[in-house]
Amino acid sequence: MRLLVLGGTEFVGRAVVEAAVGRGWWVTVLNRGRNTVTQSGVVSLQGDRLSPDGLAALAGLSFDAVVDTWSWTPAAVASAAASVSATSYAYVSSRSVYAWPAAAGASESAPLVGPSDDLSDYAGIKRAGELAAVERFGDRALLVRAGLILGPHENIGRLPWWLSRVARGGDVLAPGPPSLPLQYIDARDLAAWTLDALEAGLGGPFNLVSPPGHATMSSLLAACIAATGSTASLRWAEPSAILDAGVQPWTDLPIWMPPGEMHDAMHTSDVSRALATGLRCRPIWKTVADTWAWLQAIGGVAPQRPDRPAVGLAPDAEAAILKELR
Repeated sequence: MRLLVLGGTEFVGRAVVEAAVGRGWWVTVLNRGRNTVTQSGVVSLQGDRLSPDGLAALAGLSFDAVVDTWSWTPAAVASAAASVSATSYAYVSSRSVYAWPAAAGASESAPLVGPSDDLSDYAGIKRAGELAAVERFGDRALLVRAGLILGPHENIGRLPWWLSRVARGGDVLAPGPPSLPLQYIDARDLAAWTLDALEAGLGGPFNLVSPPGHATMSSLLAACIAATGSTASLRWAEPSAILDAGVQPWTDLPIWMPPGEMHDAMHTSDVSRALATGLRCRPIWKTVADTWAWLQAIGGVAPQRPDRPAVGLAPDAEAAILKELR
């Protein structure tokens, strides 16, 4: 397979490149050159899709498939889809394209948001990106509607924050209930499924996260303790106590959503279509352990995307909540 990856140096794109090289595919990446491609044998081209001639480096080239991880201006997806010579096009989209809040157990047939080019409307621009891919490639457009993405090289900071917090030790505010089910996808599992799907000629939308209950808050935090070797003590708190303290789900306490409408929308997606086409998800302990090993290898500080806000509860705020709970 001749694969073009638009991006390919940071998180999801990097996982796709590594997986494709591991399969012996011919891999070309096109990006702005801000980061170095670490895989040997990969053809690296530079181009800025927001510039008039940003795709000039692709002139005369053809590919079996393209993987596009672009998150912002939909026009960049449209220009790439219209310009590249390829058989199929995988656009890494988001479950955010479903009208909020998505119902519990929502499948790919759930209502969608309208497209938008307003960069403050993440759901709208992702939907616009989907439509741009479909307009050019039709049923050969693979729409990878990912949910929460974790794993080594994460540049949002969710799992790295929990690992760093647990590694510090002491009492750790653990948002309950412990059995709260979580859905996520390891970037490497996303990459493997996407390449399998492209090779099989699949198209259309797929929810791509683990099955509901693949992990829980308890198994996530236990894996963090095991990976770091920490002596931290988890202090479980009821959702109402956390919310009453002004803690923001998802941002102050990454990954966590309290039981109810928000949790159902984020962590109960129907993924039967992806499972039926070969999705396999590694256990939470493996994702956590590998992420911790990567963090240690780079000095313990995870990279942070400049276009995304930092996440995590401030130590003094956590201490105040723990004191009140006692």
